Amino acid sequence: MSDISVVGMLAENWMMIIGIIIGGLCISVGVHFVPVGGAPAAMAQATGIGTGTVQLATGSGLTGLLAAGFMYKALAAGGIGLSEIVLICATGAVGAMIMICVTMLVGNWVYIYGVGTPPASAKVDYDPITGNSQAPYVAPGTVGQGMPTVCFVSGTMGGLLGGLGGSLIYCMLMGVNGDPAISSIFAIGIFVVNAVLPSYNIQGTIEGFHDPKFKRVPKAIVACFVASLLCGIIAVLIPGIGGV
Repeated sequence: MSDISVVGMLAENWMMIIGIIIGGLCISVGVHFVPVGGAPAAMAQATGIGTGTVQLATGSGLTGLLAAGFMYKALAAGGIGLSEIVLICATGAVGAMIMICVTMLVGNWVYIYGVGTPPASAKVDYDPITGNSQAPYVAPGTVGQGMPTVCFVSGTMGGLLGGLGGSLIYCMLMGVNGDPAISSIFAIGIFVVNAVLPSYNIQGTIEGFHDPKFKRVPKAIVACFVASLLCGIIAVLIPGIGGV
């Protein structure tokens, strides 16, 4: 491929690349909203869902992509414009939100009725949403348990951003190559990239937007901007992915 054709393809698809970058940044920020407790949460010794950031982000992203794919197929016959992209992204966001909300709800059932611990956070004295006192309900020797209201609300917002970002990336890739299979696979890859980088930024567990670790978001934004830019360029230039 000559230098002229490379520049031409980048110039022709610059809006697609920008869309992929925006989608990647939405995913990056959304990961920081999702309450993740890892192994400690699985033993009711920390707030959040008892698994890692990448697993949760990828799970919600895949659900959002599935919902977005169905909506894209339903709207494709009439052509895909800005209004259709908005509907597709909204569908993906709702799909990811539902996945995260159901996961948190069932997790709380296990904590409350299975383990016998009330959802409580040790990161704040009072729940920022309800104003309820947290310290009296935190089990001794733990840093909280379950998903209190603020964690649940934060996780819902994280699912929305993740699903929105993944759906936008899918729409951009479909605009480049028009192949649902290739677009889905590469969108999942970009999603995982933008989920892994914030997981290193978080370093283990996070409760949500009220957690002190949330202040690290700017670092993740810079890293994911670079990663998404490279992914966008690859998506446009590589034969098969870029529709060459």
